[in-house]
Amino acid sequence: MEVGRSSGFLVLRRDGPVLIILLAVASLTLLGFIILFSATQAHLGGTNTIVRKQALWLLFAILAGGVTVFLNLENLRLLAWPLAVFTVGLLLLVLLPGVGVSVNGARRWLDLGPMNLQVSEFAKIGMIFILAHYLAANQRYRETFSKGFLIPFSIVGTIFLLVMLEPDFGTAFLLGLVGCVMLFLAGVRLIYLIPSLLAGGLLFALAIVFDPIRMKRITAFLDVEAHKNDGAYQLWQGILAFGAGGLNGVGLGNGRQQNSFLPEAHTDFIFPIIGEELGVFYSGGVVALFLSIFIIGLWNLRKAPNLFQFLLAAGAILLITSQALINIGVSTGCLPTKGMSLPFISYGGSGLVTMFILVGILVNCLRNWNRSPLPNPVVL
Repeated sequence: MEVGRSSGFLVLRRDGPVLIILLAVASLTLLGFIILFSATQAHLGGTNTIVRKQALWLLFAILAGGVTVFLNLENLRLLAWPLAVFTVGLLLLVLLPGVGVSVNGARRWLDLGPMNLQVSEFAKIGMIFILAHYLAANQRYRETFSKGFLIPFSIVGTIFLLVMLEPDFGTAFLLGLVGCVMLFLAGVRLIYLIPSLLAGGLLFALAIVFDPIRMKRITAFLDVEAHKNDGAYQLWQGILAFGAGGLNGVGLGNGRQQNSFLPEAHTDFIFPIIGEELGVFYSGGVVALFLSIFIIGLWNLRKAPNLFQFLLAAGAILLITSQALINIGVSTGCLPTKGMSLPFISYGGSGLVTMFILVGILVNCLRNWNRSPLPNPVVL
C-alpha cells in the first residue's frame, strides 16, 4: 500500500507540471470558444462561420502541438539554420506587392486559398529556435562582441525590422522583447546589450512619433475620456464592458458591447467581453491561468539539461505569457491600444496554431526533464 502511494506521488510529481499546463491551455481554449460563440451571435447576426473556422484551425493546432510534444528537439537543431532562412524568406515574401495580402494598410498575410497565413506568427517559432541553437552552440563566446553579441542581436534585429515593415509594431515589439531577454539569459554582456536596447528603443519610439495613426493612439491613451469618440473608442468601450460586468457578469449573450459597440470584439478586444458577460472572477481566472503557465514553466527551467533547451523553453514561456500580458494590458487601459490577440481565446488560426506549437515545445521539454533521474543544471 505504501509502495502504491509512493509510486502515485512520484508520477504526480513527475507529470504534475505538464498536466497543469495542459489543463490551463484546455481551459483557456474552451473559454475562447464559448465567448466566440456568444460574441458572434450578436455581432455577426447569429452565424457560426467564425466558430466553425476556429474549430478547423483548432484541429490543425492540436495536431501541430501534439507532434511537437514527441519530437526530438536535439535532432531538430540540424534544421535550425534552414528554419531561420525559411522564416526570413516568408517575412520578405509577404512584403511583395501581389503576394502578401494587404488589409487596412498592413501586409501581413499570405493567401493560401481557403485560408490566410499570418507570417509574423510563425516567425515567433523560428526566432526562438535559431536563437536558442546559436547561443547554445557559441556559449564559449558569450562575452565576445562579434560571436557573443553582434550575430545573435542581428538575428533578432532582422526579424524585428521585417515585421516592422509590414507594419506590425506590436508583434515586432514582442519579438524584440523576447529576443533580448533570451540574450540576457544566455549571458550576453550587458555592456553590449543595454546601449543597443536604448538605441533600439529610441528608433522604435521615433517610428511611432512619425506614424500619425500610432501617435494618435498614444495621445488618445493619455486622455481616454477626451478621445472616447475617436482614437480611444475601443478602449473606452472596453472599460464600459468591465464596468457593466461587475463581479458576476450580465450573462452569456447578454453583453451590450459585443453588439457592434466594441470593434474587434472576437479578436483583439475579447477580454472585455469576458469581463462583461462573465464578470471579474472569470477575468481574474484567465489571468491566473496564464500566470500558472508562467510560474510552472519558470520553476522547471532549472531542470534543463543544456542551454539550448533552457532557452527554447524560456522563449516559448515568454512568447505565450508576454503576449497575454500585452493584450490584457491594452484592453484594461494599462497600455496604449495595439492590435494583439489573446492567446488561445481570440479568433485567429495562425495565432492558435503558433501558440499550440509553443505549448508543445514547453511540454516536450518538461516531459523529458522530469523523467530524467538526475537532470544536469544549466550553468550560465
